[in-house]
Amino acid sequence: MKKNIFSISAVVVVALLIVTGLQTLSARNSAEFAGPANVASSQKLVALSTFTIIADMVANVGGDKVESISLTKPGAEIHGYQPTPDDLVQASKADLMFENGMNLEIWTHKLKASIPDVPVVTVSEGVAVIDITEDAYAGKPNPHAWMSPEQGLIYVENIRKALVAQAPEHEAYFNGRAEAYANEIKTVDTQLEEALSQLPVNNRVLVTCEGAFSYLTTDYGLEEVYLWAINSESQGSPQQVAKVIGVVNEKKIPAVFCESTVEPRIQEEVVAATGARLGDVLYVDSLSPKDGPASTYLDMLRHTANTIINGLTQS
Repeated sequence: MKKNIFSISAVVVVALLIVTGLQTLSARNSAEFAGPANVASSQKLVALSTFTIIADMVANVGGDKVESISLTKPGAEIHGYQPTPDDLVQASKADLMFENGMNLEIWTHKLKASIPDVPVVTVSEGVAVIDITEDAYAGKPNPHAWMSPEQGLIYVENIRKALVAQAPEHEAYFNGRAEAYANEIKTVDTQLEEALSQLPVNNRVLVTCEGAFSYLTTDYGLEEVYLWAINSESQGSPQQVAKVIGVVNEKKIPAVFCESTVEPRIQEEVVAATGARLGDVLYVDSLSPKDGPASTYLDMLRHTANTIINGLTQS
């Protein structure tokens, strides 16, 4: 008898969660990247992305033929994200789903299992992978390939191919938008290369909280130092902090940085121990809100370069 009661209770709870999710989705008209609740009436492909940066790329390639939806909101920490009932509702309405891959969104396994008929596209397929060399993640791929404009072009091509496969009647449209967007990314790449090349030889070390800038530092000839490799619950150990303090003191690095999705408290310990400045916030795992400095992928790359340069060259 108890077993039956528990089963009935579980069904009721699940039903209530789904109803709540549907009500929330209908009311959320101002959500970032969110499409209309009545997807059928929009006559657009509904593309669900795991986080805001991919959703922005999809929106640029898809244009007015696609409703680009991000599961996570601007400012969300994506490594340990947990899908909500509302996410399950959105996923059930998607025509296809985009993920980064490279072990970034392990939390999507149950979500994808709930939508077995929705194609899932890994946008990092084909990038030049950089492996993590330190900490418990050593030997695993660094998932932040989008921080390289060169690798970002591979994301765009994977998105283009997926949209064409899903809606071949719009092939010319998607191809044209992908080409135009790729040209914008190439222009930003040139701008970043020219700007970052002006950093003094002794100030070309980027010290961050998360080791999320390996692709960017590789592209532009910077040295990368970080407190931890991947955002997780076990970060900022005394050994990690001591290592970074030693490097900052030895190389007389003028500024250190932290990311928008990370509390800078531990990096402030480095500042207190070395006299280095805490530079402005960097964006990597999430875009900023629309009124922020990194509300698009291209703006995020520009903001990153400007923040690094300002931090490392201020006297």
